[in-house]
Amino acid sequence: MLLQIALRKNASAFTALVTAAALVLTPLSAARAQAKGPPVLRDTETEQLLREYTRPILRAAGLEKQNIQMVIINDASFNAFVADGRRIFVNYGAILQSDTPNQLIGVLAHETGHLAGGHLAKLREQLATAQTQMIIAMLLGAGAIAAGAGRGNSAGNNGLANAGAAAIAGPQEMIRRTLLSYQRQQEENADRAGVKFLTATQQSPKGMYETFKRFTSESLFAARGADPYLQSHPMPAERVAALQEFARTSPYWDKKDDPALQLRHDMVRAKISAFMERPETVYRRYPQTNDSLPARYARAISTYLHGDLRSALAQIDALIQVQPNNPYFYEVRGQALLESGRPAEAIPALRKAVQLSSNSPLIEMLLGQALVGSDNKAYTDEAIRILRAAVAREPEAPLGYTQLAMAYGRKGDYAEADLASAQAAYLRGDNKTARELATRAKTRFAVGTPGWVKADDIVAAKPPRNN
Repeated sequence: MLLQIALRKNASAFTALVTAAALVLTPLSAARAQAKGPPVLRDTETEQLLREYTRPILRAAGLEKQNIQMVIINDASFNAFVADGRRIFVNYGAILQSDTPNQLIGVLAHETGHLAGGHLAKLREQLATAQTQMIIAMLLGAGAIAAGAGRGNSAGNNGLANAGAAAIAGPQEMIRRTLLSYQRQQEENADRAGVKFLTATQQSPKGMYETFKRFTSESLFAARGADPYLQSHPMPAERVAALQEFARTSPYWDKKDDPALQLRHDMVRAKISAFMERPETVYRRYPQTNDSLPARYARAISTYLHGDLRSALAQIDALIQVQPNNPYFYEVRGQALLESGRPAEAIPALRKAVQLSSNSPLIEMLLGQALVGSDNKAYTDEAIRILRAAVAREPEAPLGYTQLAMAYGRKGDYAEADLASAQAAYLRGDNKTARELATRAKTRFAVGTPGWVKADDIVAAKPPRNN
């Protein structure tokens, strides 16, 4: 134990240098992501657009059947990454700051290049090798230090101790440079793979180039004088120059985004701005003089979020007149009423949103919440049916189970209510409450029934280790 603690202490500086790489070592479960990791944003409209962006790219990469999921992270910075081989994580800032679909698609193609190249598994191997080398170097260095200390404080013995310290520091630096060099090579490979996937799907790689070129301009001053071998990515100017040279060979370099896709992209950006930015920022981006559909969408959402429900509903209804088959306009209308304490009035709009979205489970959960919140017992069975269907397709969403527990409680089915509450608590990362509720649920179900088995699974589940 003492050796383990000492090694962990000595390795802390090395670990800090590969924090981004170390993300691949521990796959994120939904419960852990919500409890300990970066907050996740859920929105049907945005997720659907991202899936449409990635579907042809994943097909070209041979990953179409791998069920790669898109996860939106609540972070305003421009970033996207892969961390477990099953998900592509995208900060909402990357969506908001991408002026065109092609710019964002280029970033997603780059991340797909990491997945297709097996970079996560290979990086794990590199990290494991580096860790072994670090431990050996530390043990040898620690032995020299101990030998020097055990022979007294003479100059020669001090030299032996100093040599031991150098035996630790030298390999650390070499291993660090080797690992970072490996990461740089992976980034270059992902760039090239991304361009190939875009070309295979008849899309322009110009967006990827534009994005990285912008990063070059923004980081030029910060990178000036830096040691290129200490960068976790290639020096920006060098990387972008190589990317441009390769990307321009694509016959689709000058191909433009479809106007309809550009409109959907702008609608999602407007929605994100309205929900995530301060109202003054929203109105600066989308002033009253801007009569475009995205600008009106952003202003309508911002208006309801900041207390003027009557004006917001009028703006949303005007949007519905323009696009009467847009499910997300009805979703926003229902959400505005629901969050303003008028769940019964939200039901018709949310029913329409569910219908037009082909039964989106996240929108079904909102409808279920409205049905439960209406205090009309006639809606109880419908709420249970809708919520059960929703959680069957979105089993990692706590909201669905929370509303399901309330619906079962209203019906007097306390066994199912306790089980649903336990599932919601488990997904939120509250394992203590989840076990307590599941234990009580087991006493209400007959032994061996499906409900009893599910409750027993929660009781027996071990929480994720945080070390």
